[in-house]
Amino acid sequence: MAKFPILSLTQAAADRVRHLIAGSDRPIAGVRVGVKNGGCAGMAYTMEFAETVGPYDEVVEDKGVTIIIDPKALMFLFGTEMDFKTDKIGSGFTFNNPNQTGSCGCGESVSLAPMNAAALAEARSER
Repeated sequence: MAKFPILSLTQAAADRVRHLIAGSDRPIAGVRVGVKNGGCAGMAYTMEFAETVGPYDEVVEDKGVTIIIDPKALMFLFGTEMDFKTDKIGSGFTFNNPNQTGSCGCGESVSLAPMNAAALAEARSER
């Protein structure tokens, strides 16, 4: 059976994360990804540099990039693909998340349904 990915990156996202980490003025263990309550749709994705990995953090290595996932966000992020897009009016990271049930008009917040506990336990046992 194939391993169910917690989170994967497109090549564009991996390249951008590597570029951002290379420009940091301090040692970086990886990029921490999570979700927080807020926005008109209920939740928003978070990203920040992480200098350390916490004891309960999930660590994902993809395309040479270390992504550290907040344990509270795991059930909302399983199966998500992180991308980096550039267009005429801006650029930024996007999340293609199978757990997303809706989003606000501005695209800054999302509605997420947690992965069910049985599927989460099975996915974690396959790793």
